[in-house]
This record gives sequence, C-alpha cells and structure tokens, in this order.
Amino acid sequence: MDTTRIKNALWGAFISDSIAMPVHWYYNREYIKEGFGRIKWFENAQHPHPESFMVGNSYHPNIKKAQELGRPFDITHEHIRFYNTNYNDFNFKLAVHAGEHKNVMPKKGERYHYHHGLKAGENTLGANLIRVLMRSIIKEGKYDQKVFIEDFIHYLTTPGLNKDPYSEIYIRAWFENYSEGVPPHACAEEQRNVWSIGSNGGIIRPLILSLTSKSSYQALGVALQHQQITHRSDNVSSALTVLVPLLHKLLEKAEPLSALKEYASKVQLAKISGAELSKAYADHKGPGNIPKNVMWKIHTEFSDRELDLDMLIKNFNEDEILGPVFTTGCYPEQSLPILMYLIYKNGFHFKHSVMDNANAGGDCVHRGIILGMLVGAGCEEVPNKLKMGLVEYDSINEEIEGFVKVIQAT
Repeated sequence: MDTTRIKNALWGAFISDSIAMPVHWYYNREYIKEGFGRIKWFENAQHPHPESFMVGNSYHPNIKKAQELGRPFDITHEHIRFYNTNYNDFNFKLAVHAGEHKNVMPKKGERYHYHHGLKAGENTLGANLIRVLMRSIIKEGKYDQKVFIEDFIHYLTTPGLNKDPYSEIYIRAWFENYSEGVPPHACAEEQRNVWSIGSNGGIIRPLILSLTSKSSYQALGVALQHQQITHRSDNVSSALTVLVPLLHKLLEKAEPLSALKEYASKVQLAKISGAELSKAYADHKGPGNIPKNVMWKIHTEFSDRELDLDMLIKNFNEDEILGPVFTTGCYPEQSLPILMYLIYKNGFHFKHSVMDNANAGGDCVHRGIILGMLVGAGCEEVPNKLKMGLVEYDSINEEIEGFVKVIQAT
C-alpha cells in the first residue's frame, strides 16, 4: 500500500467529518440553504438545529451494579442536561413529532444541535474515537483489543475529554451493558434488538484498523473482529466486505473510477429504500414505534438489483437520489450508494466530493468519514489548506505520522 495514500485516507476522514459537522442530521436540505447557503468551508454548529431530536435521548445504566463492580458509568458529564437518564432531572418537554422520521422532540428553541458547542474545524466524537484507536496502536506498537477497550472506556468516562454532546445509541447501549457486568468485549448491542446499531458509525473504526494489514484478505478479518466490539450488525459486516477490499485496491493505486465501479456492483440494493423508508418511519411517528421484527425485515431484505453508478447518473438527478431514491440516514444499505455516487460524480475530486457529502445532509458526518477515506485513498494529494483548517491539526498530524510508522514497521 502506498504510504502517501494511507495518510490521504486518514486526512480525508478527519476533514470530511469536520466539514459535515454543522449540518449533521439536516434531512431537509432547505434548512442547509437557509442556515449556510451552501457548506463551502468549516463552520460552527448552529443553534437551534431545526430537526434535532438529541434532547431526550435515553441512557439508563445499572448504577448500583456498576458501583459494586468498580466500573465507571457516567458518559454524559457536562452534556447530561440533554439526556434522559436515571441520575439527573430532565427538564425539557418533548411534545412535537417533526423532522424526517417524525420522532418526538422539544419545541424549536430547545432543539440543541447534536454537536452543540463545537466550533469550525473541530471534530465529532466519531472522529475522535478514531484517534483513540490510533493512539492505542501507537502506544502499543500494534493493535491490542484489550488495550483499545480500556482506552475507549477511559475516554468516554473521564470528564473533560469528550467535548461533543452527541453519544450515538451504540455507545449508550454499550455502557448500559457494561454497567450490568457484561464482559467488555461482549458489551455491543445487537441490531436485532436496537435497529440503529446497523449504522455507518459501526464502519469507521474497523475501516481504519484494516489499514494495519497488508492484504485485503487479512484486513477484512481484522475489521470484522473489531466491529463486534461495538456493533453486532449484519448490515455493518456486509458493508465492510465491500469497503475494505475497495479501500485496499485504491491504496494500491488501482485506477480509482474503475475500482469504484467494480465494487459498487457488489452492493445489493435494499427492497425498501428512499422515500418509501422515510414514509414508513413517519407513519409510525418515529422508527422506535415500529415492531422489532418489522424493522429487521425493513433493513435486511434486499432485492436482486445491484448498484449501477452509470445508471444512477443517467436516470436521476442529485435531488432525486438524495432522499427519494436513497434516504440520507445512517444505514449502510442506503449510504454506500450515496457516497459512491458522490465520489463517482466528482471523479474522485477530493474537495468537491467532501463538500457535496456535507451538503447532502442526513448522516453526513459518519457517511462522510467513509467517503473521505475512500476519496483520499484514490487521490495523490489532499489540499493542505483543508488540513490546516482543522483546529487540532498539529496533534492529528502527529498521530497520523505515528500510526503510519507503526503500519510500516509491521
């Protein structure tokens, strides 16, 4: 694998995350236009977020059991006021069913941004957990699952380390299981039990870890094993079987557009997609009201059709693809077609692909980390101006150099 391309892939992850942060979970793209015109550079997270339903997300650890075991349980810290937990008084009123999924949320003035308080050029928790993984590998000179889990727990339970209010449901579910005394390596929740465990967030660290293996064959095994620490999901695993070998092919300097088309053809399309999926959620006033067996079927039934990027470009415009054809939500079966389409449409142009992903809205942060890695791996240079736009450029640069040094030594 080409060392420069590896670094480009890593920079792509951090840059795309930060660029997309201010419009994360903006499903209605008119809100992006109203608030920003168009995302062209790093921006602050604005208040209020027109579609945010972060306020009121639940987190209920077994405090007594955790204390008996000597296990830390608080992952909310200074962000606790946003969460409905069993160790705080929740003072927001949730009464409005609005947004893409018609989830219950507070009145508009209390719809705090998922990344409330983050400034232009700062990274979200998803990207910072990549850094936790990288630092763990640098520290040990190799990947050690036990050490990573210890660092993961330390980062999330130590006040002041995580500036990002938004903890995805997989993190909250993980620590609820941890508080019950479940062994750390087995705390991941199942997609069958919690529908959004099958999310883009489960792809990003395994994809990063796959860089430590020289062959895509070995890399896939390493990625799938790491995935199980936090996401027990068929859909995440399926996505990794496409993304890991594609990433490695790009790092080996294969012709990028041909490689992308080849692996896009391995992506099966979901039976229920785009506007039909959004309607199912809205009809139930939020996906949490859909029975588990129905949700499982919605997200794991696939058609016999495969992703054809040329067909998409020929038959649909961008406004049709982003929402009506594929929802911009957090599901890999919807996001892989979108991110591959955006890269293909832009001919692997780094800046154009990253900006288009942000302006697509939805889960543009986690989808963007994946897109950023792929487009970075497929290009010779990431603009230095974009790297320097990151608030923690110096420390990220040091960690990328240290991580790549470990890769080269193995």
